[in-house]
Amino acid sequence: MSDDHATPGRIREVFRAFLLLGLTSFGGPIAHLGYFRGEFVERRRWLTEQAYADLVALCQFLPGPASSQVGFALGLMRGGPWGALAAWTAFTLPSAILLSLFALGAAAFEGPIGQGLIHGLKVTAVAIVAHAVWGMARNLCPDRRRAGIALAAVFTVVLVSGPLGQVAAITVGAVAGMLFCRRHAEREAHPLTLPVSRRAGHLAGLAFVALLVGLPLLAWATPSLTLAVMDAFYRAGALVFGGGHVVLPLLEAEVVQSGWVSADDFLAGYGAAQAIPGPLFTFAAYLGAVMEPLGASLFGAALALAMIFLPGMLLLVAVLPHWNRFRRWDSAQALMRGANAAVVGILGAALYQPVWTSAILGPREFALALSGFLLLAVWKLPAWAVVAVLAGGGVLISV
Repeated sequence: MSDDHATPGRIREVFRAFLLLGLTSFGGPIAHLGYFRGEFVERRRWLTEQAYADLVALCQFLPGPASSQVGFALGLMRGGPWGALAAWTAFTLPSAILLSLFALGAAAFEGPIGQGLIHGLKVTAVAIVAHAVWGMARNLCPDRRRAGIALAAVFTVVLVSGPLGQVAAITVGAVAGMLFCRRHAEREAHPLTLPVSRRAGHLAGLAFVALLVGLPLLAWATPSLTLAVMDAFYRAGALVFGGGHVVLPLLEAEVVQSGWVSADDFLAGYGAAQAIPGPLFTFAAYLGAVMEPLGASLFGAALALAMIFLPGMLLLVAVLPHWNRFRRWDSAQALMRGANAAVVGILGAALYQPVWTSAILGPREFALALSGFLLLAVWKLPAWAVVAVLAGGGVLISV
């Protein structure tokens, strides 16, 4: 990667711009992309509208957190490798710190009011995930074929439990997309220029594969819990198509089913993650901080956070030198249409288990969750406002 433009002034500029966004960007990954467009296309004019659209298309194609990958690439364009690191750090750190503090201060929520707040956050997760499923289904499953792929993904994750079910569902969706979604493919030939050499791309690709294969082997061969945690979070980050809410079922399979985190703590943290700005992947920091096997420490938070973001960034660097040629292929576009439809099915299954079954205990919780869904879908309230309303509602229905 070239660092010709990685001047200290530009790196500071990147850090300041993304820190402001990290403190104010509520609403999830799609909203983040809108914030980025307003800041870097319209106001700062770092790149053109078409170049930004191409960059978004690339990051939505890859597994990982799409908005964070776009931010990483924007920092790379503006300030080289150090600019990319500055962009990721500034955008990620505010929410990661807040969620880690929430995890370490969970004992303060033991009273009836605190428990009511936690219960409200769990109900919030139902509304947020239901709204995400609804929106993604409309955009990613607009026809019978892709709706069928989504339904097949639901059956796959129900029949094949754990992380293997998620991988199987995405694989089935990708194959089905190549077979049945070719006529929806659209050719676009706008080049995307980013300062990544082929050598850097190859090294990043090798590192991605080496960690994906090597970490499970090391975790199996040694009794190290640290290696097991690194493997779990790296694998979750490597296998998430769609980012954001889609990481929920993968993380649940890794940390709840393994016994590292209780289902109640998991959903409480997921609800809290909706109330803060920045990328939803920082939920990993909360999980790492609340894990009893790691001592409920900031070390666990930092480890989980780094490992869940690492694969997406390595993949981005690996494909940048080859993306312009690859994206012209009809087969690649059809494959991603099928994989994205499968993502809708995976998230739909997660809406029932663990989200619904752990939070909706009776008609009062159902009414509260439905209210949250309507506030999001009809009144268009930002997610943080809905979290505040439902957390208060959780206190009311618990006293």
